[in-house]
Amino acid sequence: MDLFGLTRHLIDIESITPNESAAGDFLCAELQARGMDARKMPVEGTRANVLATWPGQDRPKIVFSTHMDTVPPFIASSEDEFNIYGRGACDAKGIIAAQIVAAEKLRGAGVFVGLLFLVGEERDSIGAKLANQQPIGASFMINGEPTENKLALASKGALHVELIARGKMAHSAYPKLGESAIDKLVEALHRLHAMQLPQDAEVGPCTKNVGTIQGGRAPNVIPDFAKAELFYRLVGPAETLRREITDVVGDLVEVHFTRETPFLRLRTLHELPTMVAAFTTDIPSLTAWGEPLLLGPGSIHVAHTTGEFVEKAQLEKAVELYCTMATKLDA
Repeated sequence: MDLFGLTRHLIDIESITPNESAAGDFLCAELQARGMDARKMPVEGTRANVLATWPGQDRPKIVFSTHMDTVPPFIASSEDEFNIYGRGACDAKGIIAAQIVAAEKLRGAGVFVGLLFLVGEERDSIGAKLANQQPIGASFMINGEPTENKLALASKGALHVELIARGKMAHSAYPKLGESAIDKLVEALHRLHAMQLPQDAEVGPCTKNVGTIQGGRAPNVIPDFAKAELFYRLVGPAETLRREITDVVGDLVEVHFTRETPFLRLRTLHELPTMVAAFTTDIPSLTAWGEPLLLGPGSIHVAHTTGEFVEKAQLEKAVELYCTMATKLDA
């Protein structure tokens, strides 16, 4: 299969988290057929990462990596003259195809890179966390995410926050007999909206999204419980932000910091254009796999949408860029 055919074949294998097994089976067989030593790295149940190296080169200096899983729903592949469409076209099935083709081209030039394809990136990075316990001694890891073929000079972190408000139920005709948890939650969110968030001159602002709100029992009942989930995109350490969030909401709500992914500044290479990745990746969970770089074809703006696509020209350019990057790093 050529670059475009491989991309479409991968898209047509449904691999919504946590159903990556079929994609892993295909990649193992495909990489072996292309002459690589490919094996599965068990994660949980039938889920497994895929690691491949060239014969006699089991400790490569450089590893290409991305993820096999996608978000729902499954969307089969299609194409026209310019683009390939379908779930995972740019996030990250097209990237897998480009990395495989680049690895083959590099082998012809005497540069032997490894390949690491992971499960679970779209949910909890479980595949990356397990892989990090089994490093192979690489000096550099080139991770693939849709960056429009620009090198990410930084990747924003993430802070997940859960707010829980508690009150007292009462008949809505007599609100003074109760205590509204929803009113408390609304006031806490209002305070957080007014809070000034950190900024970085190079990376931009920290941002906030209120992703879910739930609470109450019925329109005629004073609510005794309410909850909201927030997602902050970090541009620096989270310690100060955590403290400010807690101080601002006071005793209106309980604050639970449920998950954090750190902000990262990344290596760039001379003459390659750069961008800032406002999204998170597997990179923070792969600290044992060498100094990270981040680049891939496609736009994050169409990832996770019903019209997800990747430009064919960007796929071809990504192969060229992966080869250029690996050659520079191998020198």
